[in-house]
Amino acid sequence: MLDKLSLAKKEPVWKNNNKVLYFLGSTVLLLFCLPFFNVNSFYLHLFIMIFMHSVMAQSWNVIAGFSGQISLGHGLFFGIGAYATSFLFTEYGITPWIGIIFGMFVSGIIAILIGIPMLRLHGHYFAIATLLIAIGFSLVFRRWDLVGAASGLWIPILPTDSWVALQFNSSKVPYYYIFLTFFLVTFLLSWLLSRSKLGYRLRAVRDDPQAALSLCINVSNYKIIAYVISAMIMAPMGSLFAQYILVIDPATVFNIEISIVVLLITVLGGVGNIWGPLLGTVILIPISEYTRIYLGGTGGAVDLILYGLILMLICVFRPNGLISFFNRDVIDRKQKR
Repeated sequence: MLDKLSLAKKEPVWKNNNKVLYFLGSTVLLLFCLPFFNVNSFYLHLFIMIFMHSVMAQSWNVIAGFSGQISLGHGLFFGIGAYATSFLFTEYGITPWIGIIFGMFVSGIIAILIGIPMLRLHGHYFAIATLLIAIGFSLVFRRWDLVGAASGLWIPILPTDSWVALQFNSSKVPYYYIFLTFFLVTFLLSWLLSRSKLGYRLRAVRDDPQAALSLCINVSNYKIIAYVISAMIMAPMGSLFAQYILVIDPATVFNIEISIVVLLITVLGGVGNIWGPLLGTVILIPISEYTRIYLGGTGGAVDLILYGLILMLICVFRPNGLISFFNRDVIDRKQKR
């Protein structure tokens, strides 16, 4: 009798897992085939923004959702990635592919340097410190003549499309596939991280640092590791964005709004779950893009107002984020209570 009951309980789980795999596989296949349906440039741009912000939100989710450290200046690494690629290509003609790797390396080093002293802070102290550091970097780049100061960098436009230079003037389709690839790789690596020994230790550090210490887990070191991973995920998005728009300046790539939007996306979708950033992105980014299109220059203010209203509703009715609608564990815990 017990064996029958156990089999009855296990069967739906396997079926559900298969359904999820089929759904994910079909979705990925559809995304790769989408440009073949003659999708116009606006919708390609919309998907590019969704892929980019999903990766950025996943980056923030690693430091906030996995290790429990709330960063308000995470856009810092977006700006570093953008400047690393643009400067190397503009000044020395080095391919952006190498610039992406260089930007990730520099972001990782900076994350270590600022993480060692700052990650000893807790709660709002760490959040304020990251905000001030990001503002400080923005001011430095505004006055740094080597990288164009406040005027920024204008990336030379090539006469023909080039995969080496990551420039495609005739179509957005190559950009679509590049951002899609980074999006899929990032989510795969985040999924592996969440199920690895490192991921479990990071969650232990988040949930109960004292208990983690009692298990010989070096809390400070693991927070730094999470911060470095998070920074190295964020940097390539700045690099690709710079090649996408071909002109950058401190006001654009070090904008504090980048950090705030990434935070809002993740909180809306669900912090600590790898699908939360994606869920939040597919809701908030279309709102931002459509308000920009239909309301022109005033769209930037309207989308932030809508973000705030949605976030208030989520905080009241779904404090665990929209992912809690699909998270069985959360539902089961509420039913038990």
